[in-house]
Amino acid sequence: MIAAGGGGIPAYYDAHENIKGVEAVIDKDYTSSLLAAELKADLFVILTNVDHVAANFGKKNQKNLTRVKLKEIRRYHERGHFPPGSMGPKIQAAVQYIENGGKEVLVTSAKELLRALRGHTGTHIVK
Repeated sequence: MIAAGGGGIPAYYDAHENIKGVEAVIDKDYTSSLLAAELKADLFVILTNVDHVAANFGKKNQKNLTRVKLKEIRRYHERGHFPPGSMGPKIQAAVQYIENGGKEVLVTSAKELLRALRGHTGTHIVK
C-alpha cells in the first residue's frame, strides 16, 4: 500500500540555498492519481468524509452512486453534480487515473474503507 496526502506550503531553494515560498496549490487528489497511474496500481482509493459519491447531494432526490462506469461519472460531472470545492477534484482525479490506464477507483470514508474494499459500500468507478 502506498499513500499520499496534501498540506504544506509549496517551496523551492533559491540560488543561495534559502527556502522560498511559492504561490501555488499542490492538489493531493491529482498527485495521488498520477502516482497511482505511474505505479500501475490496480486500485486507486480516495478517502473523503462521505461513504459514497452522490448525485444531487444533500437534496431529497440524492442518489448514492455505488458502481459507475467512467462514461456515467463523466456525465454526472458535466451536469454539475460535483462542485469544484467539494467532490469535483476527486472525480476529476478518478477520471484521470482511469484514462491513464487505471482499472478501478474507490471513493469512500476512512471509517467504511474495509467494508468498501469488500464491495459492501463506497463508490466504485470502473472503465
